[in-house]
Amino acid sequence: MTGNNLLDTNIVIELFKGDVAITAFLESLEDDINIPFAVLGELYLGAYRSANPNKHIKQINAFLKRCNVLIADKETANHYAQIKTALLQKGKPIPENDIWIAAVAQQYDLKLHTKDKHFKEIDLLNLQSW
Repeated sequence: MTGNNLLDTNIVIELFKGDVAITAFLESLEDDINIPFAVLGELYLGAYRSANPNKHIKQINAFLKRCNVLIADKETANHYAQIKTALLQKGKPIPENDIWIAAVAQQYDLKLHTKDKHFKEIDLLNLQSW
């Protein structure tokens, strides 16, 4: 792993759509781009469900050459369980994959770049909202 930035699925999708601000920001990071395994799964799911899967798979594969994919381990699972417990106690559920994404961000002390507001419900998470 390199760098201290972690991208949520919606940021990568905006990159693929050509969002000028996100593209410029990511270009400034050079090799400082990480995505969690859950984001990669969501990207592949979107590609396979699209009208043009081959085009989107190529786009994903090209992007993967520029970033690191962080996988889950027992420490990630522990962070996941702590986050989920806190959210349940608050009565603030969020999508399961987003809990895994937050767990990876916490585990590696990474800044999570996202457009989703519900990540603000998670304590001890370094967020960059777009």
